[in-house]
Amino acid sequence: MSIAISLIGGLGLFLFGMSYMSDGLQKAAGSKMKDILAALTKNRLMGVLVGALVTGVIQSSSATTVMVVGFVNAGLMNLNQAVGIIMGANIGTTVTAFLVSLNITQFATLMVGVGVFMYLASKKKKIKSIAEVIIGFGILFIGMKLMGDAMKPLQSNPMFTGLITKFNNPYLGILVGFIITAILQSSSATTGLLIAVATTGVITFEQAFPIVFGQNIGTCVTALLASIGANKTAKRAAVIHLLFNISGTLLFMIFLRGPVEWIIFNMVPNYVPQEIAAGHIFFNIINVVIMLPFANLLVKISQILIKDNGDETQQVTKYIDDRLLVTPSIALTQASKEVLHLGNLALKEFETAIKAFFTNDEETALKVFEIELNVNELNKKTIEYLVKLDKVSLTNYEKDKLVVLLNSINDIERIGDHADNIGELVLDKIENKIIFSDQANEDLREMFEETKKMYKETLTVIATMDCDECNKIIANDDIVDEMYKNLRKNHIERLNNFVCEPSAGIVFLDIISNLERIGDHSTNIAESILEAVANKNEKKS
Repeated sequence: MSIAISLIGGLGLFLFGMSYMSDGLQKAAGSKMKDILAALTKNRLMGVLVGALVTGVIQSSSATTVMVVGFVNAGLMNLNQAVGIIMGANIGTTVTAFLVSLNITQFATLMVGVGVFMYLASKKKKIKSIAEVIIGFGILFIGMKLMGDAMKPLQSNPMFTGLITKFNNPYLGILVGFIITAILQSSSATTGLLIAVATTGVITFEQAFPIVFGQNIGTCVTALLASIGANKTAKRAAVIHLLFNISGTLLFMIFLRGPVEWIIFNMVPNYVPQEIAAGHIFFNIINVVIMLPFANLLVKISQILIKDNGDETQQVTKYIDDRLLVTPSIALTQASKEVLHLGNLALKEFETAIKAFFTNDEETALKVFEIELNVNELNKKTIEYLVKLDKVSLTNYEKDKLVVLLNSINDIERIGDHADNIGELVLDKIENKIIFSDQANEDLREMFEETKKMYKETLTVIATMDCDECNKIIANDDIVDEMYKNLRKNHIERLNNFVCEPSAGIVFLDIISNLERIGDHSTNIAESILEAVANKNEKKS
């Protein structure tokens, strides 16, 4: 029982340390993660390098592949680009295996102490992030030490050593590696366990190598699970990951296992933990070198396995995906795009309402209500996503931008409501055969155009965060407010002079009131952006 407790505790510390280190690395990298992926081209070799680099930061090939599934699902990249990143992710994950194979456990406690001192002593966000990396790295090795110590009594246990001898069957080793990795959802954790066992001396590299093959297949389970509910292209990305690792395992089992083992024995003699790490590196690099020229074939096989039968339902959202939350800076960029998507949908609703008013077309007016349902649904989904994003690691500026997006969504949704109100007023106009004077129509046309122009400029500044444009929008709000006052006054005069019917007067005044409120909500968004930029500049100084 004490062995099990120590082993579980050590594994828990190992996983926590790896997660904490990864979190610190991502915060230290900040928006650079976004820039790295933005540099991706259709060149597959570049994709491999990007995949390896990102995985080196995230410390998990599963997380990178899940992220790729999210990118494909959100339309950020196609399958041909995804293949390179998936292959590179397998290389990147070997960094963890190499690190845990190093015999630097005696420095682990010191690293935690240094990291904690840095974290407490510094007020700078960047230093705190680096401190988190050091703390996580130290905890990772403390976990490894606990697992190794827990395994030591098993050296003399005949039942355990007898069980290990069964790994002389390489196919059993592959199965064990697959099952453990599928359960732990981390090939790095399986590698850590395997190295902990290797430090006891009860397992040889020949027995451990097939387990490495199995864990590479097992890590595909995470991406396959993540692809559930995604579109068919994203499912194909997950299948490509599986095909890639199965193909590599077959190549090694049939042709390459013996030659690679011979090379490793000559490179790292008599120390099994480092032999396991070297085997992991060789397996993944050789697999990429061999399979990269056949990337198109993998794509075609995935298309055969996941057929496009045309029954895929239309997604409400276009850019956001929970799988992207592993890289907060990219998730925030996508969330910003989704808010703009929502804003453009509300603009479409507003323009439809304007068209319905001037054409007196009931069918067009009814379309306003259809769009409003879509606006409400997209609004709900985007808010849910931003709430999830708020719970992950963001820089101070990213948190301010998240607040801007949340505020913007609220104002955009209200703009949609005002467009909906105008649609209802149009129906009232049509049903009651209300006729406006030429002057009233001209006044409304001017205010419609001014309000629409102001709102379109607001959508632009959500993307650019341009302070000068924000100030222009706020100035334009004064024009819309003044226009509202004048039109209201002029229309009341027309009513008093019997130029317009009373029923027309009610509709007219309600419409300009809704337009004035649309202007106010556009101003709210601009002011929210100005506040976020001011906070950023204040923190810099």
